[in-house]
Amino acid sequence: MTTVRFHHISLSVGDLSTQEPWYGTAFGLTQVEERLELPEAGVRTVVLGDGQGLRVELVERRGSSPVSYPDPFAATAVQTYTHLALQVPDLDAAFTRLTGECGAGQISPPAPGATAGMRYAYVADPEGNLIELIETARD
Repeated sequence: MTTVRFHHISLSVGDLSTQEPWYGTAFGLTQVEERLELPEAGVRTVVLGDGQGLRVELVERRGSSPVSYPDPFAATAVQTYTHLALQVPDLDAAFTRLTGECGAGQISPPAPGATAGMRYAYVADPEGNLIELIETARD
């Protein structure tokens, strides 16, 4: 069996110039690991990292169409990736900071999860992409 590890997630965005600094501020993704421009394809990309293994690739393609969903259940109506899930040490603080200081959309407030000791909430980035925040029981 081949050993695999998660490397990054790629997100198609409408405005790279807006989304790049938002993800930097919101999640500490301030390290530019790769930047690529393909003018003939109308594509610009950047891979942002936090230096600890979290990487998000933002891809802007001229003429792309936005798709957003009002909640995570509606997102499952299409067979594709539905949201980015990030573990945070303090769910309430992260939710308050993201929806206040960072301007994330409030999708669902902090609530108990299905697993004992787990809590979750959903926010949306400036373009409506869903982000789940997860807090697990402290050891």
